[in-house]
Order: sequence, then structure tokens, then C-alpha cells
Amino acid sequence: MVKLTEVEDEHFNKEKPTPSKNDVLLASEDEDDDFTDTESEISTDSAIDIEHETLYERIAALKDIVPPATRRRVTSTVSLLTSFTKSTIRFSGKALWILSTSAFLLGVPWALAYAEEEQYIQMEREQGMIRGANEMLTPGVTPEENKQGSQPAL
Repeated sequence: MVKLTEVEDEHFNKEKPTPSKNDVLLASEDEDDDFTDTESEISTDSAIDIEHETLYERIAALKDIVPPATRRRVTSTVSLLTSFTKSTIRFSGKALWILSTSAFLLGVPWALAYAEEEQYIQMEREQGMIRGANEMLTPGVTPEENKQGSQPAL
């Protein structure tokens, strides 16, 4: 079993406060007066320059208002989001590098071959149009006869 003993402060041993009426320590003679603590009054000789205080300094000063458990939770959430963002950006950069180099190594030769094939197709179309125009100029003549007729005699 635990036994509790009261340990009195040395300050109270010298000057023991005397309770007033109704056994209240802080009550004054006039019960309607407010109690004021003269030791905790705000000093006007403050070294803090409030006008030039930054937003970060104001937020840092408010950290004691937030309970430690909440601060730890906020800190862990922020660090989790930061690490997730960093890893996402790192992965995206690597993926973009792979895609761009693959496009250059595979896409550029394919695009050149495709353009060359399109030129061949366009040349065949032009030759077909030229043949069609020749047939319209010399109707009834087959291409074999046209070749024979256009050859000079020896």
C-alpha cells in the first residue's frame, strides 16, 4: 500500500498564507474585486519587434499550442506526403527518360522508313496518272503497240 506524505515548500514555511473568510486563500477584503497577479504583468520593454515579424516566426511561436501527439501526427503525415511526392517525381523522371530515348532509338528510324515508303507510293501514283494521261491522248493503242510504234526504225 502507498502512503502519501505532504511535503511543504520552504517558502510557505516562512510565510504561511492565512485564509480569509470562508477559507479562501485568494479572496480579498472586497469579494467583488478581481484578483491580479502583479508578477505576470506584460512588460512594455519587449525586445521582440512585432512589426517586422515574419509569418514563419508567428507560426513557429504557435507550436506550443498544438499538443505533442497532434504535432507528431502532422509531422508524420507531412513526411509521408513529401517522400511519396519525391518518389513519384523520381519515378516519373526515369519513365520519361526511358520513353524519350526509346522514341529516339526506335521511332526516328521507323519514321524515316515510313516517309521513304510514302515517297515510293506517291511516285507510283504519279506514274499511274502519267500512263492514264497517255492512254487518253492515244486511244485504242495498247501500251505494247505504243512502245513499238515509238521506237525508231533501223
